Amino acid sequence: QVQLVESGGGLVQPGGSLRLSCAASGFTVSSYAMSWYRQAPGKERELVAAITSAGGSTNYADSVKGRFTISRDNAKNTVYLQMNSLKPEDTAVYYCTPMGPDMTTIYGYWGQGTQVTVSS
Repeated sequence: QVQLVESGGGLVQPGGSLRLSCAASGFTVSSYAMSWYRQAPGKERELVAAITSAGGSTNYADSVKGRFTISRDNAKNTVYLQMNSLKPEDTAVYYCTPMGPDMTTIYGYWGQGTQVTVSS
């Protein structure tokens, strides 16, 4: 049974930083690309960042390039999202999910998400 447990969210001031973690289990995590999505109130869920199975390649949404960094520790079955220079528009619930090797296909597995609120 696939389980995805996101953590690390919270309230932060604009310009601040947060590090999100996603503990994955129930599948061979090291065999899958992984991704972070986010969903703001009244908006569709959007892809934020993705990383290949071995961590050698990453993709980012234009809105977070240069500010966010996705990484993974396959020994710990954990994926991270380091978020710097946070803006109010980054406020959303953040989710991780496995991806296909094309870095596009997702399988519909979602955790409970972690809330990130950027506000002064």
